[in-house]
Amino acid sequence: MQTLSDSERIVYAKPDSALALMNDIEPSDLNSDSMRALYYLVTASAHKTKESSMASDSLIRFSFDYYKTRDNTRFIRSADLYALYRFWTGDGKGALALLDSMISLPEMPDSLMIPLLRSRIGVGGAEFDCERNIEYIKRLQELDKDSTNQTEYTYQLCENYQFVGRSDSALIIIDKLIDYARKNQPDGKDYFTYAYERIGILEELGRYEESNVQTDYILEHAPHNSAIPYLHFWKALNHFNMGDFARSFRELSIADSCAADTKHFDNSYYESFAGPLREFLRYRKNGTIRISQLATLNNSQRDRFLRMESTKWETKQNALRQENRALTLKAENERKTAILIIVALCSIIIGLTAIWNIQKRKRKTIEAEERVEALQKMVDEMNVTATPLNGQEALRRAMLKQLGIIKMVAETPTEQNREMLRKISSIDSDTNGALINRESIYEIIDNLYSGFYTRLHKRHGEILTDKEEQIIVLMMAGFSTKEISVITAQTTATIYVRKSSIRKKLGVPEKEDIVAFLRKEISD
Repeated sequence: MQTLSDSERIVYAKPDSALALMNDIEPSDLNSDSMRALYYLVTASAHKTKESSMASDSLIRFSFDYYKTRDNTRFIRSADLYALYRFWTGDGKGALALLDSMISLPEMPDSLMIPLLRSRIGVGGAEFDCERNIEYIKRLQELDKDSTNQTEYTYQLCENYQFVGRSDSALIIIDKLIDYARKNQPDGKDYFTYAYERIGILEELGRYEESNVQTDYILEHAPHNSAIPYLHFWKALNHFNMGDFARSFRELSIADSCAADTKHFDNSYYESFAGPLREFLRYRKNGTIRISQLATLNNSQRDRFLRMESTKWETKQNALRQENRALTLKAENERKTAILIIVALCSIIIGLTAIWNIQKRKRKTIEAEERVEALQKMVDEMNVTATPLNGQEALRRAMLKQLGIIKMVAETPTEQNREMLRKISSIDSDTNGALINRESIYEIIDNLYSGFYTRLHKRHGEILTDKEEQIIVLMMAGFSTKEISVITAQTTATIYVRKSSIRKKLGVPEKEDIVAFLRKEISD
């Protein structure tokens, strides 16, 4: 499908446009595994590129399994997306294991390895697997030569050093980043981001005065930034660690006031830091800790976590409902298709049956006409008395008298047969109810042709049937195939089959006359 190919081509540059194209596709109309696999791959790729939730991309597992043995590039991409889906649905360890296994594959091109490493570092940071992340970030710095990305990787390396407790290494890196930002964008966002990060690193190293100096610098040069509550919190924490609890309390009060006055501020996140410090200061002042405050903070965090899990679960259920709806539509379409096929087959069968019946009636009509024609010819022969007859003609006339023609005609009382019956009513018939008095015919043949039937029966009687001997005798008497079929009450096709059988049994060449062959053979 062209729409799928177009969506895949633009998904990394224009994910919204790719999703808009995908909206024109009804998943239940995708009638092949290859199309379904590509559909799920492009959809999940768009979600990843937009950095949106991938909790609804459960069907990327189908693409992962489908491409495993068919398309290595798409397999690696679907593995990356499947790992991110597992992370979004709470299986962080499973996501890391899958990404690690893919990264260890040999001879992978850089264009595929770089996205895998980026995903691994992101998931690893969320799962606090920072020690392994440091290794992967350094590998990524070697592969990806983009200068903008290099700055991002350096900052990620600093963060991961900080999380594993190597704050001295983190400080060296953040100072380099600050110098780089000061030279290239001294008043830019990155500069203050790095400067803010330096506050926490200095605090972890126990360099509280330097941390406060860095904080005051940001407060002075960026007095309206959104991190003001956290800057005062850092000063409160530094003074607390230095033992100046009164100064710490004042700074925390300023931080609380700034947090209350700041619009669109995440108070829950702020309280996860400020709440414990507030209780520690209360303890230093009163010697008591209020568990209710810490419990409120803990419950708030727990409620937030449960809401996130509920959202993930609901998203997953929506994805499953969508999948079930697609499968139901597919089954319905397949049922309709099956019904159409059955109706078409029935129509074909009925049509063929009608054609066969028409042909059958046509054949019967032709055979009836031929039968009437043969009977008429024989009747006309019996009524001719003007000229003397030779031996075969006399035999033929005598045999016609021996035939039960009257009975044969009378058995099918059509108007034509009644007319014919009137014409041959004077013919004597001594068949005792049989259509042919074979014994009399055989006797006549023997008399006229020097015992032909007797010699034929003696030589070939064991291999020839009675009907085949009867056909040979009638052929000897000069009857045509059509006439023989009338006399013996068999179809013309049956007479031809029996004549072929006679040729095969007696070894008569295909182009040689059977009667001539037998007369010569029997006389030898």
